[in-house]
Amino acid sequence: MNRVFRVVIACVMLSASAAYAQSDATRQKGNEVFQYWCATCHGRGAGMPGTIALTAKYKGALPGALEDRTDLTPQAVRFVVRNGAAIMPFFRKTEVSDADLDAITEYLVRRSPQPGERANTGR
Repeated sequence: MNRVFRVVIACVMLSASAAYAQSDATRQKGNEVFQYWCATCHGRGAGMPGTIALTAKYKGALPGALEDRTDLTPQAVRFVVRNGAAIMPFFRKTEVSDADLDAITEYLVRRSPQPGERANTGR
């Protein structure tokens, strides 16, 4: 019985390790896609129009750079990418595929709090 328990635990650990590695690879892909499509406007640093606009909109209550946000939800990221917002254009599936959008989403929400946790808004 003890041996069966050890085998089950080992399988669970291997599965979790594989899921973590896959998630890490997805976030890396998300970073690459973000840098290609999004960072020009929403990256860190001076002169980024999306970052400037979000900084003004939130008046310092939230970071302007999307990579520094901890309150983004997958639904919000997907909605804005597919529908646009204010002067931000929408992105077609032929530009940002669903798989790439999933990767961007995972990259941007990687530090978002889990249900029941409080968001760190940088204040």
